[in-house]
Amino acid sequence: MKLAEDLTEKQLRKIRYVIGDAFVSNELFHEFGSINERRPLVLKYMAAYVDHVYETRSLYLTDDGLGYIGLQFSGDQFALSQMKMLWRIFLRLPFCKLKNMLDHITQIADENRRYAQKPHIDVLMVAVEKRAQGKGYATKLVSFAQDMARKKGVPLLADTDMKNYAEMYQHLGFELYNTKTASNGVTRYNLVWKP
Repeated sequence: MKLAEDLTEKQLRKIRYVIGDAFVSNELFHEFGSINERRPLVLKYMAAYVDHVYETRSLYLTDDGLGYIGLQFSGDQFALSQMKMLWRIFLRLPFCKLKNMLDHITQIADENRRYAQKPHIDVLMVAVEKRAQGKGYATKLVSFAQDMARKKGVPLLADTDMKNYAEMYQHLGFELYNTKTASNGVTRYNLVWKP
């Protein structure tokens, strides 16, 4: 595992695509239309998010470059990068679709405050290239995050909008401590792993 740094634009473009493609089926984006209709919008949204994670030195990858995880320590402040990310998203996506999604995100956001108000590490995303899926990469990525949390002596928080991902995290030792459903039917699962 290594920190993603000094990547070429070609490498970064590939990572944006892999991570974006992994999120196309995410429930958070169901209002963008069918899988085929939402794909270009989700890829644009996640490209802005990946750029933010990379620019804040929070993106890690497996040594062979087939798996990716975003990890951010709560003590790190990235307000400028977050503003750049939001600006990129607003420029790339239709305002009406974005507004609806943000309204629903607001309904399920901040439900992790029980742990988020104390020092912790956030799992921002986990993605594995399709050709490497089912080969233990997600477990390796999450184990890396758990090791980082153990070294810092802080909990590891993961939020997901996909029930099967919440179940995967639970299988890897996380506790599901909260769920909340927005008016559009999307459920946010808040999970914690304690060292």
